[in-house]
Amino acid sequence: MNELNTITKLIESLRKLPGIGLKTAERMAYQILDMNHESIESFISAMDSVIHKINKCPICGSYTEDGICPFCHDEERDPTSLIVVSYYKDALAFEKTKSFHGQYHILNGSLSPTKGIGINDLNINSLIQRIKENTIKEIILATNPTIEGETTALYLEKVLSSYDISISRLAYGLPMGAQLDYTDELTLTKALEGRKTIRKE
Repeated sequence: MNELNTITKLIESLRKLPGIGLKTAERMAYQILDMNHESIESFISAMDSVIHKINKCPICGSYTEDGICPFCHDEERDPTSLIVVSYYKDALAFEKTKSFHGQYHILNGSLSPTKGIGINDLNINSLIQRIKENTIKEIILATNPTIEGETTALYLEKVLSSYDISISRLAYGLPMGAQLDYTDELTLTKALEGRKTIRKE
């Protein structure tokens, strides 16, 4: 006997999540079926809110439920220092360290030819626009220490080298392949403090 079509569609949808294989998706699908209607409705409502209430900040590319994200709206942040990260969750990782008080710029990805992610797929043009229009003096490249992250950082270093700003990289005390959002707060703080300058003004 084959799976019911509705369950098959649910399983296939769950498999689209990273790290979720067929067996895990099947278990999750049947766990959802065992939930009461109120819990399922709450789950559906949360998913619907993600679609209709969350947008990307037009300034930095961060997620927000308002017009401008909390990072860009905070006037107490240092407008001259900017950390460039690949993903919103990486910015949150730095926030937990409480050691950085500047601005963020979220690329929303990393360069990856094998995955079809190119320059135009990343939030790079708005970064250049911010540099041209604001008083940014330092750019801290904080992409993940992976092949894709390193490729992205090298490209940004080349693109930004023509501007009168300091460019630095994090002094990673991390193994290649590590993810910033899984890194403990102390390691991130030390990496931030020991960042290496690539170019001075």
